[in-house]
Amino acid sequence: MSSITLPLCLFLLILSTSSPSITSLESDSDSPTVYEILQEYNFPVGLLPKSVTRYEFDRTTGNFAVYLNKSCSFSISGYTLKYMSKVTGKISKNRLSNLKGVQVKLLLFWINIVEVTRDGDDIDFSVGIASADFGVENFYESPQCGCGFDCVNSEEYGYGEFNLKKLISSF
Repeated sequence: MSSITLPLCLFLLILSTSSPSITSLESDSDSPTVYEILQEYNFPVGLLPKSVTRYEFDRTTGNFAVYLNKSCSFSISGYTLKYMSKVTGKISKNRLSNLKGVQVKLLLFWINIVEVTRDGDDIDFSVGIASADFGVENFYESPQCGCGFDCVNSEEYGYGEFNLKKLISSF
């Protein structure tokens, strides 16, 4: 073994065992789900869509990364949201900050949502220079990619199909 290989192997071994606060859905079945972590920090599960495949979370810093099976968009309360396949940020009680990977469509432009805060029964989404408040009850359930909350039964019609009947009957 070369003189650099042994120290490098030792460094990697130490690094891999010194980070027990990082959690992933794939690595430990006893770990909480990403939705349970949201609830621990006083956020509803509906801030994330159902398509999360894994996550990384460091409890000491609050830094996180959430991975979706692909980028995802849907409409909620008249706004179109887009989640990239990787969403990162920092979580603390009632606050998601330094967000990257979540956008809202305003007119013709996609604007990054940089912070989400909870104040009582309101959730505030900030794009930096402006923000919008929504009732927490709008986020009790996780939306589904492609159709948000207007999806039909996935077993009967296929996963994530838009519920056209529901849309037509609402007019």
